[in-house]
Amino acid sequence: MELQKLSNGNPHHDAAMEEGYASCFEGKTSFGMSVFNLSNAIMGSGILGLSYAMSNTGIILFLILLTCIASLSCYSIHLLLRSAGVVGIRAYEQLGFRAFGQPGKILAGIIITLHNIGAMSSYIFIVKYELPLVIQAFLGQTSNSEGWYMNGNYLIIIVTVCIILPLALMKHLGYLGYTSGFSLSCMVFFLAAVIYKKFNIACPLEVFGNYSMNTAIQEDTCTAKFFTVNQEVRDELQQTQITVYTIPILAFAFVCHPEVLPIYTELSNPTKRRMQNIGNVSILGMFVMYFLTAIFGYLTFYAELLHTYSKVDLLDTLILCVRLAVLVAVTLTVPVVLFPIRRALLQLLFPGKPFHWLRHISIAVCLLFAVNLLVILVPNIRDIFGITGATTAPSLIFILPGLFYIRIIPTDEEPMNSRPKIQAACFATVGFLFMIMSLTFIILDWTNGDKRSLGGH
Repeated sequence: MELQKLSNGNPHHDAAMEEGYASCFEGKTSFGMSVFNLSNAIMGSGILGLSYAMSNTGIILFLILLTCIASLSCYSIHLLLRSAGVVGIRAYEQLGFRAFGQPGKILAGIIITLHNIGAMSSYIFIVKYELPLVIQAFLGQTSNSEGWYMNGNYLIIIVTVCIILPLALMKHLGYLGYTSGFSLSCMVFFLAAVIYKKFNIACPLEVFGNYSMNTAIQEDTCTAKFFTVNQEVRDELQQTQITVYTIPILAFAFVCHPEVLPIYTELSNPTKRRMQNIGNVSILGMFVMYFLTAIFGYLTFYAELLHTYSKVDLLDTLILCVRLAVLVAVTLTVPVVLFPIRRALLQLLFPGKPFHWLRHISIAVCLLFAVNLLVILVPNIRDIFGITGATTAPSLIFILPGLFYIRIIPTDEEPMNSRPKIQAACFATVGFLFMIMSLTFIILDWTNGDKRSLGGH
């Protein structure tokens, strides 16, 4: 049952309504499993490029940006939970409907769908490019063979059918808590290997095999920089462009907001404070993992971690295990990211309909088919990710939560000139500015034909 009664202005209204709403949802997922699921939703493929991002900003500026984005993400979750608590709704799309009617619901659903399809595509792209290298290393080969088992397109179809699809067919997101915990364990192993390799790889790199020496890092870059000024740029505008390009990467790395309300729905003993604590713990854990990965990767070399390790020794046993761990982690993350897309599509196409297995299975199969087709047909979708990352990430973190809060919280409880609503308005404004700046620099980059400063698969 969906309770949509607005606040009556009672100052103790929040706690009372939370208790009433808690009884309307039967959640069975524990606090720990919820943390695993949300952390797994936060952890993205962008972790592989964080050390390169740090090389473009320096350690101090990177830490400042990372801290700001993480803190703002926690505040954004607070706005979502506060809005959901007032109207008794635990679906992002329904909050859009309550705030702006049918256009708000459609907009929220489209943004969630685009963002999570982009995230799923990035994970499957990693499988496409990394799994053949893992198989190659297992076979002890240093050059590509022509076998079908080395074709990334075939491999992603096999992985999707055998691993991703069965997990995506689970009825409840809470069931994926165990796979999410294992996925996070794989990334902890990845982090430990990055730290270990920092003390076992010389700088500049001693390049392995037939790699060109110009791919190695020059000696003058082996000194850590707290603030970086890129010497390759021509003017201050380009330097600003490099820094602004880093912000979407960090913002994208903390987007978990489509998963917050579904996890809240399935949480045992659900309260706003309990869910906020889950969000805070998850974001803090990912903050620590992101920063340690970035700084130790940066102190080793700046580039995408897995590809650069291959330039040292393609057959290194530890790096082979790390590659396998990352593949397992991103593969197990895809079903978690798929759940909010399916929920958004159900809200848009089948509003008010009860659960039905045929719809549940059909949407999962169609989504995975579409994502696999995208990964197979489009050789490089970095620009698509740039556009979606510059639009969907600020929308989900900044703009929509701020606007929902302003529209949903009754004015007799919090007037428009109250501090919480002014903060929410500023929060949404920051998101708009961030979106405009990111899109502007991306378009300038395309117009000028400059080489991208940040790498990507």
